[in-house]
Amino acid sequence: MTATATTLGTRLGGPQRAASPSNEGAAFVTASVQVAVRTIKKFVRTPALIVGGTAQGMLFLLIFRYVFGGAVGHTGSLSYVNFLVPGFVVTGVLFQGMNAASGAAEDLAGGLFDRLRSLPIRLLSIVTGRVVADSALVAWGVFVMTVVGFALGFRVGGGPADAVAAFGLTVLYGAAFVWLFIALGLMAGSPQAAQSVSFLVFPLSFVSSAYVPVASMPGWMQAFAARQPLTQMVNTVRVLTGGREAQALLGHPASYYLWPSLAWTVGIAVVFAPIAVRQLKTS
Repeated sequence: MTATATTLGTRLGGPQRAASPSNEGAAFVTASVQVAVRTIKKFVRTPALIVGGTAQGMLFLLIFRYVFGGAVGHTGSLSYVNFLVPGFVVTGVLFQGMNAASGAAEDLAGGLFDRLRSLPIRLLSIVTGRVVADSALVAWGVFVMTVVGFALGFRVGGGPADAVAAFGLTVLYGAAFVWLFIALGLMAGSPQAAQSVSFLVFPLSFVSSAYVPVASMPGWMQAFAARQPLTQMVNTVRVLTGGREAQALLGHPASYYLWPSLAWTVGIAVVFAPIAVRQLKTS
């Protein structure tokens, strides 16, 4: 395999040797892992990419907890901090997703994707590697926001298994949205445009059950808010972490919200993965 496509173009950045006609290129997993490793190294070497998004999330959580928290009622026996933190952590994946959009646009504008497309590897592996790396950044953000939530008074009402499941589901939801944001970034073409376009998705977090109960919204808004993907995802995590009190507030067990949220997760990935690959091919 010509030393795995000349070690995947000398680790995705060095001089490349033309592939022989018989060379089938690097395997899908190998290529995806190399792209992911390269992107994660970029995160590590540019700490602002990690610190900026994390600090922004922490500031917003503090604002919602202490500035808006006293004005929000209708959370029943579930304290507002236990209501807020699951919703904020789930919708926080949108903060990280915006970074994925601008990062993909930067790699496209900087010529990295052009170099990768010259290698005998599948286009899907290029996008998948980027998704894996950005999903790792999402997982880091979810972890940090959870720790901050505990520092602000959040407590888990369910069992340890439910808490672990909630964490895993949140990362899974984030990975689905990463596909969406990378597709937007590739379509935007530049980091500045990608950030502006990706911000259009962010208002979905406000028209959901993340920060206030859906029942407190105007009637015409409730129909949309109750059925959109973020509400299903937030409610799943909220019941898993809030236990009986959250279930009493929402009126349904976690399984009621789990399957719609998983359907949305799969649907988002299935729709936007081909769009991202097609956009990479034509850009």
